[in-house]
Amino acid sequence: MTLGDLHPAALVSGAMDAAMEDILTKMLTHLKLDADTLTFDALFQRLVDIALASVTVANMFALMGAIFFVTTLLMRTMVPLRVAGIVSDVFFIGYGVLSSTVTTLILYVLLLPINIFRLAQMLRLVKRARIAAQGDLSMDWLRPYMTPRKYRKGDVLFRKGDVANEMFLTVTGKLLVNEIGIEVPPNRIVGELGFVAPKNKRTQTVTCLESGDVLTITYETLLELYFQNPEFGYYLLSLTSERLLQNVSRLEGLVEEYKTKLDQQQIRQTGTPVPVPR
Repeated sequence: MTLGDLHPAALVSGAMDAAMEDILTKMLTHLKLDADTLTFDALFQRLVDIALASVTVANMFALMGAIFFVTTLLMRTMVPLRVAGIVSDVFFIGYGVLSSTVTTLILYVLLLPINIFRLAQMLRLVKRARIAAQGDLSMDWLRPYMTPRKYRKGDVLFRKGDVANEMFLTVTGKLLVNEIGIEVPPNRIVGELGFVAPKNKRTQTVTCLESGDVLTITYETLLELYFQNPEFGYYLLSLTSERLLQNVSRLEGLVEEYKTKLDQQQIRQTGTPVPVPR
């Protein structure tokens, strides 16, 4: 029988069998086992011996580091993710020192301060948001996440009904909320209501009374911060709700003021007081 008389399937099967036999022979040689006297008990005992021999302090550090690294992949919020990342970095640094693995040591020595910095940044953000929600409603704590922009006198920041995608923090100059005639001085937030308004529609038109600088932050960035840390999101919504209530109260005051002026005008024109509803 010649090679050409063999079926292709038989050739493939024979090649696979030879390859598997070669692999098994090499594995047994590596495990220092004899194929002729191989038993299940001998194989199990050899594997146990290898496992025990590999249990070193360095490897245990690597195992713990790997466990905490996998944990970071399962985290949904940023603060516990950073904490788990820091713990993982510490274990991997210990592994790098004990095993004299320079590349691992350098990598995690660089990652550790980054995770610590990001954790401190997020905790600081939440703390400032909490203080602002309980105090003067300042949003200065958002400055590190904002982008500077310049406007000239007469420029329109946004118009009522426009689709909103960012909010502003005034730095210099003055803005005017056209519909209610309110001036916005420096260090005030503008456009935050579009973040929670239906379909993100602008509720007012805002123009520049004076040239000045503002800081902007997109709603996408706010959402990222919100989902990274729900506690921050809670305080952000508290601030927005408080500002909305302030605006409603301000509008109610304006309505009462206009009603009073109309009543006084009617009194002057007719000479009789306007009856008060009972």
